[in-house]
Amino acid sequence: MASSIADADVGRAAAGSHGPAAWTRALPVLAAWARRLGGVAATLAGLLALTFFIGRVMPVDPVLSIVGPDADRSTYEQVRATLGLDQPLPVQFGRYLASLAEGDLGRSVLSGNPVREDIARVFPATVELATLAIVLGTALGVPMGVWAAARRGRAVDHAVRLISLIGHSTPVFWFAMMGLLLFYAVLGWAGGSGRVALEFDGLVAPRTGLLLVDAAWAGEWDVWRSALRHILLPAAILALHAMACIARMTRSFMLAQLGQEYILAARVKGLGERAVLWRHAFRNCRVQLLTIVALTYGGLLEGAVLVETVFGWPGFGQYLTSSLMLGDMNAVMGSVLLVGLLFIGLNLLSDLLYQVFDPRTRSGRD
Repeated sequence: MASSIADADVGRAAAGSHGPAAWTRALPVLAAWARRLGGVAATLAGLLALTFFIGRVMPVDPVLSIVGPDADRSTYEQVRATLGLDQPLPVQFGRYLASLAEGDLGRSVLSGNPVREDIARVFPATVELATLAIVLGTALGVPMGVWAAARRGRAVDHAVRLISLIGHSTPVFWFAMMGLLLFYAVLGWAGGSGRVALEFDGLVAPRTGLLLVDAAWAGEWDVWRSALRHILLPAAILALHAMACIARMTRSFMLAQLGQEYILAARVKGLGERAVLWRHAFRNCRVQLLTIVALTYGGLLEGAVLVETVFGWPGFGQYLTSSLMLGDMNAVMGSVLLVGLLFIGLNLLSDLLYQVFDPRTRSGRD
């Protein structure tokens, strides 16, 4: 009898440990994520409203882009009414939000296709370009920043700072034009405009939209080599800009860590310089670098328009620029919404990775 009572007490204690106490520990985390999601919703709503109303006061008339400057007044008014531009701005915005809630981004004036289909067609090209660029930029920028911090004031440090300054301050379109002139026109090492040579265009069915992946998947290695030859130069130019930012921030974070007492203690214990740098100092920098790399990647996805223009790269940047020039506000709104979602998603991803790599951030406090 006594043993059964004791067993019952143990069972209640175990249930209690997984009951109210568990909820008490989970509530701060849930509240923190609720605040984050509320901030995401408010940010997206503000972004959509601001873009919509700015787009409606732009001097570019989307109706003229459709009917042309020689159309008569009745045709102009008919198209304007069809687009809903004869309604008050709040009504237009409400209709746009209602369509957006159904997953409808509208129809592009530029192509005549649904904006969702256009973005799905052009965005993978930019993803492929930006992903290769951020991989190259991170692979080069992080070691450069670590070595510069470890040799502060020496020749290596000065060289890294100079390269970072040049990469960050020189306009990316200038690098693009000089690179195209040197490596394509003079040396013939790089491919020309577009994603692949003309004789290979359309030979690979788009499965993922990433041409290197699709060509390898289909076993079309001639197409794969041509695609690699075309992407390396624009990706390297974008990587130079990313590398400059990542190297500079890595150096700054490493210098802050190398001045801490635990680094002095590690050196006093006789640890080698490589272990001190990578196992101790860099380990405490990687959490901060996650945010830098994530935001840099978002900037490459959104800001590759100049490189895409110079290289004739059929990506998201060119689509957004052409839409702005023609006043195609459905395409602009859809593109801005995608960019906003990208940056918000990358920020949330970096928050999750923070919690993975830094246990101190798991308490749920902001």
